Amino acid sequence: MMISPWFDRRRPAALSTAYNGASVGGVLFSPLWIALIALIGFPATAMIVGAVMAITLWLLSDVFFSLTPEAVGTRPDGDANMAVRPRALPDYPARPGRQLMASRAFVTYAAGFAIGLFVQVGIIAHLISLLVPALGAQGAGFAAGLATLCAIAGRTLVGWCLPAGADRRVVAAATYAVQAAGCMVFIMAGGQSVPLLLTGVVLFGLGIGNVTSLPPLIAQSEFAPADVPRAIALSTAISQATFAFAPALFGMIREWGSAGDAAGNPDVPVFFMVAAAVQLIAAFAYLLGRHSARIGAVSDTGDPAA
Repeated sequence: MMISPWFDRRRPAALSTAYNGASVGGVLFSPLWIALIALIGFPATAMIVGAVMAITLWLLSDVFFSLTPEAVGTRPDGDANMAVRPRALPDYPARPGRQLMASRAFVTYAAGFAIGLFVQVGIIAHLISLLVPALGAQGAGFAAGLATLCAIAGRTLVGWCLPAGADRRVVAAATYAVQAAGCMVFIMAGGQSVPLLLTGVVLFGLGIGNVTSLPPLIAQSEFAPADVPRAIALSTAISQATFAFAPALFGMIREWGSAGDAAGNPDVPVFFMVAAAVQLIAAFAYLLGRHSARIGAVSDTGDPAA
């Protein structure tokens, strides 16, 4: 929500860039963590990194995050006047929480976000161990890095090229479809074909970043501005409560898939078939709510109840 006051028309590009900062930071600072732990131990490293992070956020909040465009004499996106905004609804007052959560727009929006993130976390938690038999430990690590690079590329492409009038639910559903295609490629690889495994990593990785960056953009285009912060916060809380169980449940799927295998090897096709099916369910949830923010009943004040 720190980006929202500053960007409206160009929010997709701004949000993708901000999320990419987190991805790049993970790639850059992980080796630093390892070096510091080796040098001074984990407790001291945790204290130093925690202190640096807290001080940095404090300074950034004081110097930048506390400001608004109005405070520095500008408008969102730096526009001289208010351009056409990518929102479906005018600036109605915020709806009560129960009314918002009961709307078809929110239910399908939150379901698409939560289900998609659930399957993504489940796959990521097990992906390296599924790739090790064919790629080896070092190769599986390379594949994980490749997935991160593809996540940055996919998020950047969508953020900077998304047309102003695009249906963002359709884009999110297409992202899940690409990841589902990656799961099918994993099945075709049979746990052995390195080219197919890497192709599956690329297809799955292209959607990783968009799974988290597109939901705020959907909320921006479908909910009245007063409802956007609440819709994002509620959907994020629901998603976090949901994906917390993903690694364990997908681990159970692996165990169930390996039942009856004398060698005790996990049944990779079963794992990825379930993952692909759940991703398509998430895509369907997004599509089911298309235009629902504009269809609902109208309240006594003339505001859409959606």
